[in-house]
Amino acid sequence: MDSWIPYDDYPVVFLPAYENPPAWIPPHERVYHPEYNNELTQFLPRIVTLKKPPGAQRPQLGFNILGGKASQLGIFISNVIPDLDAHQAGLQEGDKVLAVNDVDLQDIEHSKAVEILKTAREISMCVRFFPYNYRQKERTVH
Repeated sequence: MDSWIPYDDYPVVFLPAYENPPAWIPPHERVYHPEYNNELTQFLPRIVTLKKPPGAQRPQLGFNILGGKASQLGIFISNVIPDLDAHQAGLQEGDKVLAVNDVDLQDIEHSKAVEILKTAREISMCVRFFPYNYRQKERTVH
């Protein structure tokens, strides 16, 4: 017999409303529609490498993170400051941080993620653009 778990015992995750959803296009019109191109490569994981300048007391790479284990959604890039290192390396708002220097960040406390990012001199981040559930209240500036 399968064990039954009451519905009220499942964790609840509230996702924000999807902002500015694209207009729905009927499947038979998608092939020739100019706004529907099936381009999904922007959602594949990629590596972003950042180096902190030597001798800087508190070097700013130019991005904020939010999220963590408590949110059950992971660590996300919430803001990228234009023209700083993170922006020039291709980091963007909505990137989910999968790993930093081979440390898995998908189920890690927010404070631990901040510590890893602040203490490393060279940062190799594996990120994946996934802007659909990153807006939360917790923010940290780097």
